Amino acid sequence: MHVSEPLSTPVDANDKRPWWAGLNGYQWFVLVVAVLGWLFDTMDQQLFNIARPKAVIELMGAPSAKWAGISTCIFMLGWATGGIIFGILGDRYGRAKTMTLTILLYSLFTGLSAFSVYIWDFAFYRFLTGLGVGGEFAVGVTLVAEVMPQRARAHALAWLQACSAIGNITAAFVGLALSQLNDVKTWRYMFLIGAIPAFLAIFITRRLREPERWQAMRDQKDVKLGSFSELFGNPRWRRNALGGVLLATSGVVGLWGIGFFGFDLVTAVFRQTFEKQAIAKGEDKLDRQLVQRLLSNPAELAGVQGSIRSPNQLVTPEAKLFYRAMLTLHEDKQPITRASVLTWTDENQGSSVPSARLSRKQLEEFAGPTPEQSPVENEIVEHISNRGKEIDSRLLFWAAMYGLLFNGGAFFGIHFYRRLAQAMGRRGAFAICFVAAMFTTAYVFWFLESFTDVCWMVPIMGFFQLAIFGGYAIYFPELFPTRLRSTGTSFCYNVGRYLAAFGPLTLGFLASIIFGNYGEASSWRYAGVCMCSFYLLGLAALPFLPETKDQPLPE
Repeated sequence: MHVSEPLSTPVDANDKRPWWAGLNGYQWFVLVVAVLGWLFDTMDQQLFNIARPKAVIELMGAPSAKWAGISTCIFMLGWATGGIIFGILGDRYGRAKTMTLTILLYSLFTGLSAFSVYIWDFAFYRFLTGLGVGGEFAVGVTLVAEVMPQRARAHALAWLQACSAIGNITAAFVGLALSQLNDVKTWRYMFLIGAIPAFLAIFITRRLREPERWQAMRDQKDVKLGSFSELFGNPRWRRNALGGVLLATSGVVGLWGIGFFGFDLVTAVFRQTFEKQAIAKGEDKLDRQLVQRLLSNPAELAGVQGSIRSPNQLVTPEAKLFYRAMLTLHEDKQPITRASVLTWTDENQGSSVPSARLSRKQLEEFAGPTPEQSPVENEIVEHISNRGKEIDSRLLFWAAMYGLLFNGGAFFGIHFYRRLAQAMGRRGAFAICFVAAMFTTAYVFWFLESFTDVCWMVPIMGFFQLAIFGGYAIYFPELFPTRLRSTGTSFCYNVGRYLAAFGPLTLGFLASIIFGNYGEASSWRYAGVCMCSFYLLGLAALPFLPETKDQPLPE
């Protein structure tokens, strides 16, 4: 292996060569491998975000902001746990071996997520996937930071992080392609595709070597590698670690606790749009016919349920509420009558259908007079089922478009941070990006209404939210010495994830409990705007952290 220049030498401000000038073949190989590992890692993350709304609906039988938040929280807890474990292993046993193991881990359990039967085994697979996802970042950026020459380090790390947006965009294209299948299993296909990166691990095992810097440190008998007692025993490293945790918590909550729930916001807002379009075409009459005939002939409910898999395949809130009540009574083996359905809706409508704030009188008027017992026509069931699938397919398309546009902005935002950090320093660049992310995110969640809004608002939000993550890739490895670099970087990022894991849980709680009665779309809006206050946490941490612009890696 080759190190191109003494690592203790500061950057020469008069050197005007491009940052990549002088890189040898192996350094390029390491950068490409680390980029691909992180690219596929983020593709997996984004596939989860795109698939989550449909997965929760299929596994739970209805949209659930609470379970969307819980499943994401569990994923992030696995992410944080894996990051801590593999960060320590990266310092103790080598960056290359550890990175290969993390790629295999997240690929395998992403594939297994496709075979989930219940929400709990789905969440369990996501936890195990998170172990590998969390570990890849710390060892990947550490490997690149130590192999690259001083003058190229920040640029290479920025490109590594920027290519994470390419992984997210790849996931968006996968979502766009699968949205055309009009198949309820599309979310399962997404997770199967997420298993493909396992082949990368097989490819890199033969050529990837450990950095000379790490090998030299490993050979010193009196040096403790990956030691938390070292990390917290030294005031300098302890301050950097704790400050880095606050920086990471702020940005990760912003992205995973707000930004990535934009998929759910878009799904909720556009579901209302598509349902209104269907009602304008007279589709509500079919909903009414289905409800009336099922109330008169509840014995056919099981057969209808096989075709209409979710109340969301109906377009009127009254029909959704009636149908959900009938399904629940049927599963509880209670008699299904007009009176029992109305009693159930009186008791459960607030928690079960937040978007349907309906009175008993409205429901009675919708159901109309009880008709004579008659069979439910297959044509009605088939039409409603196909209509629901079509709406779901269109929603998946716009969720994928959200991901595509968000990450298109993110790619340029990460490079914006790199340029800003080179011009005014790491801390100043962080401050600007935290403030901009807070205001743009709140604006999107409050005002997004139309397809046009998605096209211009979402890239701006992605630009500033992910600019912060460009800072993490560049800044965290600069805060710690070689013997603690992977451990320190993983501690900042992954303890931040532990704390940030409560972000999605908090958002889900706000959306389902605090603001649940305001309607599905409005609940996401109010919850997202409230959560934007977390960006202030990152601003508060900056005065306590060092400026590392143009400085060598510490030892």
